[in-house]
Amino acid sequence: MFILRSLAGHRSRACRTLAGLVLGSFVAAGLAQAAPQEGALESVVVLVDHAKVVRLPAKAQTVIVGNPAIADVAVQRNGVMVVTGKSFGVTNLIALDAGGTLLAESLVRVGAASDSVLTVQRGMERQSYSCTPDCQPSVQLGDAQKFFGEAGAQITSRNALATGSK
Repeated sequence: MFILRSLAGHRSRACRTLAGLVLGSFVAAGLAQAAPQEGALESVVVLVDHAKVVRLPAKAQTVIVGNPAIADVAVQRNGVMVVTGKSFGVTNLIALDAGGTLLAESLVRVGAASDSVLTVQRGMERQSYSCTPDCQPSVQLGDAQKFFGEAGAQITSRNALATGSK
């Protein structure tokens, strides 16, 4: 597990529908102060390379991310955190109070944004294109290594030119 930081100092239609759902003890104000119940954990659903604002339970002092390679959180002021999907998968979030008491635990499910992505499959090789409305290369997890590397290098070079860091 990875402890993010202490707070003391401060697409398909089904995919779009799932992405719009934010459930669980981090969101429901009535459950924010209650201790977690045994059984199934509620889920926060976020897309890769997207962020979602989630309310922390009252008195939360520490947020723990089970696998920061899947999702990351940035704790903001006023009891809010931003959950960002980094790669496909499921991990968990844990909120603790100052004494280390468990306030809430929730699953984070990270999926693919597919509503505007065209996937071209050539045998075992895959390429992704963002079609909004014209199709342009858009590297996605799971793309062929050569395609991913070439498109990624172009993106990196372009960003360096834009920021004057090259």
